[in-house]
Amino acid sequence: MIEIDIPGFGILRLEHLVLDYNGTIAVDGQPVQGVKERLIALARHVEIHVLTADTFGGVKKKLSDIPCKIHVLPVEAQDKGKMEYIDRLADRAVCIGNGRNDVMMLKKAALGIAVVQDEGAAASAVLSADIVVTDILFALDLITNHMRLTATLRS
Repeated sequence: MIEIDIPGFGILRLEHLVLDYNGTIAVDGQPVQGVKERLIALARHVEIHVLTADTFGGVKKKLSDIPCKIHVLPVEAQDKGKMEYIDRLADRAVCIGNGRNDVMMLKKAALGIAVVQDEGAAASAVLSADIVVTDILFALDLITNHMRLTATLRS
């Protein structure tokens, strides 16, 4: 578990990291360089969940060396599927995504982070997040560097 006390924001007790795959930790179906190493390090502190439609196929093989749960969503109603998945985790989860289908998940999470990378980000996802970053590596580093989170979220 990761615990962070952020003045004016509250105490975050994070036990789960829930990630969108395409557009968030992967571009065109390939994991972003540096993501695997960071996820392996984070897995010592939080349980990692990857939610995906597996658009390009092979996500389980591509993430086989990372200790994580992979949940493949049906094509329809992915936003609801993601929200339902984190319902039981929400108050202990940090969620990272970039798409319209991530909006409900980002809102419901204890900490929502939107990433704007090669695929861009839906405006609604950006507006639903607590933090917006321009790179997944920056997002993952925020979770391990508590002072960055505090500097961004304190009031």
